[in-house]
Amino acid sequence: MFQKVLIANRGEIALRILRACRDMGIHSVAVHSTADASAMHVRLADESICIGPAAAADSYLNPVAILSAATVSNADAIHPGYGFLSENAKFAAMVEEHGIAFIGPSPEHIRLMGDKVAAKRFCREAGIPVVPGSDGPIASEAAARAIAAEIGYPVLVKASAGGGGRGMKVVEDADSLASAMELASAEAASAFGNGELYLEKYLARPRHIEVQVLADLHGAVIHLGERDCSMQRRHQKILEEAPSPALGEDERKLICASAVQAAKALGYRSVGTVEFLYSEGEFYFIEMNTRLQVEHPVTEMVCEIDLVREMIRVASGAPLGYGQDDVRTSGHAIECRINAEDPVTFIPMPGRIGDYHPPGGPGVRVDSALYSSYAVPPYYDSMIAKLIVHGPTREVCMMRLRRALAEYVIDGIPTTIPLHTRVLEAEDFRLGTYHVHWLEQFVRAGQSGTAPAATD
Repeated sequence: MFQKVLIANRGEIALRILRACRDMGIHSVAVHSTADASAMHVRLADESICIGPAAAADSYLNPVAILSAATVSNADAIHPGYGFLSENAKFAAMVEEHGIAFIGPSPEHIRLMGDKVAAKRFCREAGIPVVPGSDGPIASEAAARAIAAEIGYPVLVKASAGGGGRGMKVVEDADSLASAMELASAEAASAFGNGELYLEKYLARPRHIEVQVLADLHGAVIHLGERDCSMQRRHQKILEEAPSPALGEDERKLICASAVQAAKALGYRSVGTVEFLYSEGEFYFIEMNTRLQVEHPVTEMVCEIDLVREMIRVASGAPLGYGQDDVRTSGHAIECRINAEDPVTFIPMPGRIGDYHPPGGPGVRVDSALYSSYAVPPYYDSMIAKLIVHGPTREVCMMRLRRALAEYVIDGIPTTIPLHTRVLEAEDFRLGTYHVHWLEQFVRAGQSGTAPAATD
């Protein structure tokens, strides 16, 4: 087992990894920018090292600075968390070249699955359904027009690299295709250094279902069930739940088996998430995230398996020690992402925290690095906390979530807590009939004072 792990991240996920290390008796090293000198993960780690100024490009996205910190602290492993360098194949390779363990999948798997076109091609060849669209990067506008005419409008133009909704445009008709491609390519080049695009059919009301997989270095691969991540705005998730209220047991078995099939075909190691769109009884592979997900706690709550601990064990060479039949799920869990944002416009609103009181009680978990008087910096992602609630049924879980949201006090800055409260009262959410476009329609309807359109 590792003696010392460097945590190459910040905020709540850095604190989450630190806690797992402490539970395992592993020494932790926190890295931080100058803006995060007083952050909670820095205050609680066994060691801390400043790796640069506030800008992420000069600190958390600087591989040389992170590797230097690992070297001087004699860390024998690096956990990248999520975001930043967590899915950077070059960084993972650099870590291993320096004789340090990378707590995650191999650089080759990160590279393959990070290329959305190559990932779709791989899964198609492995016999897993994919969304109809281009077989590879779009070579020209003419080629895009031909593909769009074949699969039918509306279509989705997407960046081959990256994610998070950047480099993604919905195209309703042929007249809009050229301008959408130009905008998407420019956005992708700016965000990811790669302007390549591919094209796929736009599904009107799909569910976004993802399956958590876990694999060791000895060929064992299991799944830990699915999560429903359909509550999104601007292609970014704000609420996740497990299990999905949209799936029946046969569909659940099929989608989870497909995820395991993909991981086995890869020869994958570590945790990973295989993501699908589910529409009209059919599911389609869209991508695989080769890292720990923001929403991993909902799986932990229903499975009672510590995913960060398992990542560390697997990276050290330990076998899983259990099989698929040993995994038991219980009850229902929902996670609300709490962002420092205006709850209507979603404009980031960082600032200093006043009073702070997280909720508690049975089945309530809060993953956050906030504390009273902490100044939320303006340089990073706006998510400041995750509220995760578990109950024996979805109905009990929703009741506990209402209570927990009402108890949660974060003074000094606007947050998305009021939005989550509104969503919880919506009939479509209570019935579990929402889809990936529902939230944006719901917010627009609230701004206009009209009722949102009913879902199918």
